[in-house]
Amino acid sequence: MRRTGQLFTIMTVAVAVAGGLTPGGRMASDATDSYPQAQIQWLSGPACDRNARCDRTTGCIAPTPPQGAVLDVLPRDRAHGRYVRDLEVFQACRQLVQLSRNAKASDLRSVSFRASGLEAFAETAQRWNGDFLWEPASASIKTITRFGDEARAVFGQIPEGDCSDSAARTLPLQIDGNVVDLKPNFGKKGHPLEFEHRDTTGNVVKWTSGIARCDKPSLTGSATYCGLNSRLNRVERGNVEWLFFCRKSSPSGEVEPLPYWQRTNSKFALFGVIGFNRRTGEVAFFDGRKDQSEFDWSQKFAPPAGHSYADRKGRAAAEALYDPTFQIECSACHSNKSAYVITPSIQQARVGFAGNHDPTAAAFSLGNFLPAVPRNRSTPFRVVGSAYTGTHRVSLERALTVRDPTGNCTECHTLTTQITGQRFAADAVAQVPTITHPSRSQSLRLRAEQRKLREINTHRTTWATRAGGGKIHPWMVPIDGNSPSALAPEISSSDWSVLSNCLWGAGGSECDYKPLYTSCPPPGAAEAGDISEPVDFSIEVLPSAPMEMHADRVLRLRWKYLNNYGDVPQRDDVRFNVGVKSVEIAAAAESPSGEAYPSVGETREENFVAITDEIGASGATMLIRNLSYLGHSRFTDPAPSTRLRAYQLDLPAQCDRRYLVRVLPKRFCFDQTVVTFGRANYLLYADVSCR
Repeated sequence: MRRTGQLFTIMTVAVAVAGGLTPGGRMASDATDSYPQAQIQWLSGPACDRNARCDRTTGCIAPTPPQGAVLDVLPRDRAHGRYVRDLEVFQACRQLVQLSRNAKASDLRSVSFRASGLEAFAETAQRWNGDFLWEPASASIKTITRFGDEARAVFGQIPEGDCSDSAARTLPLQIDGNVVDLKPNFGKKGHPLEFEHRDTTGNVVKWTSGIARCDKPSLTGSATYCGLNSRLNRVERGNVEWLFFCRKSSPSGEVEPLPYWQRTNSKFALFGVIGFNRRTGEVAFFDGRKDQSEFDWSQKFAPPAGHSYADRKGRAAAEALYDPTFQIECSACHSNKSAYVITPSIQQARVGFAGNHDPTAAAFSLGNFLPAVPRNRSTPFRVVGSAYTGTHRVSLERALTVRDPTGNCTECHTLTTQITGQRFAADAVAQVPTITHPSRSQSLRLRAEQRKLREINTHRTTWATRAGGGKIHPWMVPIDGNSPSALAPEISSSDWSVLSNCLWGAGGSECDYKPLYTSCPPPGAAEAGDISEPVDFSIEVLPSAPMEMHADRVLRLRWKYLNNYGDVPQRDDVRFNVGVKSVEIAAAAESPSGEAYPSVGETREENFVAITDEIGASGATMLIRNLSYLGHSRFTDPAPSTRLRAYQLDLPAQCDRRYLVRVLPKRFCFDQTVVTFGRANYLLYADVSCR
């Protein structure tokens, strides 16, 4: 779509997509009784490039989040309510732009195309090949469905969310070194629900009617600090793993002796999904809707976008289940180049226990349910999903990894200028975040984070910080790492001051800052782990059908390719562009020079003008875009394969003409970089002689 001059068109069709937008671009009055009206904001070309919050895929402007600590659920105040409403408008804008791009523009079929014969070429090539010319994840403009299609194109089939599966684990709660659960107290009249405390041998230590503190309060933003009986499931499919977290929580952040908190009660408040490829570092985040206060894990949850393009029921269920605003910045916490962050509240055996033989670890932890994955700050890590990355682009681009100048903390861990550094690291070493010379903006964020850490600490038991064997807070110490004890040395205040400056982006070269997120790799980028290359290229001239008006001959291109990046048998994020030039056959029939072929820029769609859906003119080149493999029809999911797939493109050819072809693979990144093209040259030519 040509962005310049399209704003009015987008506005006039707003009501058809968003439902809550008027043709003028403001929210309908019945949707904004509590908040000021919102206006769609949209930029084009260079203006978008200069705006840090402009979504590169659509030109829509993402709103600026309110200042404060990162949260799992936004507070129900006016500022955050306005932010959520602005996010809804931002996603509506993205849908409208995509709708405009999908619409067929009849004015593109100009007189010059008809006179030059390009229109006949394009229409014939579209008719012959159109079933296999399509962008992945372009079947829907709906936010969640499109996002789910993008995730499936990268990670392969997404499993259903199932927190009741036998493989799922219940997250226990520990208080004073004992495990706690909510049960009927049969020792009291009426069997009231109370909290049962058991030691490592299973003996009941005591019953209590309430919970004020726990040994390992949650480090998340606004979830219940000492919640219990949440469920976590992990599903592995080759290099790809999926995490499904069904978290019990309450608006107050506290636990009460109510049936909701029992292990047997399947109701929960927060649903989160993470997909991760250990080899490529690609990660995707989905959240359950934030305007839904209760979920039920007795039912399986549909994958984002259902099981396939054809799964209408599953796609509709996903639209109703997942948060279409992406208001929670999941990547701020999950920023350590892994799918999960190891904190005490998740009850890992390797955090806060005295070695492998600690009886508490055996009795209460999840063991190695979430195994340690050796990843350091040089390994690839990239967030996938254009709706998410468009919303949080600024944070993703500014996030940095840190090397601890004092040598205490980053030999084993990846710390960042996001929550892994600013909250998790501070809690791990039991220190207060600090900046030596903060700016005004840094001061505001620093105070918000200090308040959040104080709230967390007020929910921690004295037992957790006591002196003596088995001490678990701080839960990370120099040298001994995650095996704290009474004798373990703790980080010094001076060392922490240096590190904290780095973690808040206030340090210098001593912090050795590097971008946290790595770029989308072009197809065939061996340095990024993609060794997939197209092979077995051929070009041949075949007879045309007798009644074919616009083709003397058929020019058939063939090659083979398997998109094997990350070892995902159903990966579907690569297509091919094919640039074609037609010239007279040289008298001497010499082989063409490299300059004679379609240029790289033309094949990369520079100045592309569409004639049909995926075929048009790019400078002096006819360009066929987004070719998938033979048999992979529009909006169908690929069958898993570990063998090379066959590609074929049939083009109409005229007698006594030479056809020069450049084939260029392109990866759909489903992030701010939109697409990235292969670097290798694949050039073919054929002379069509009809004598």
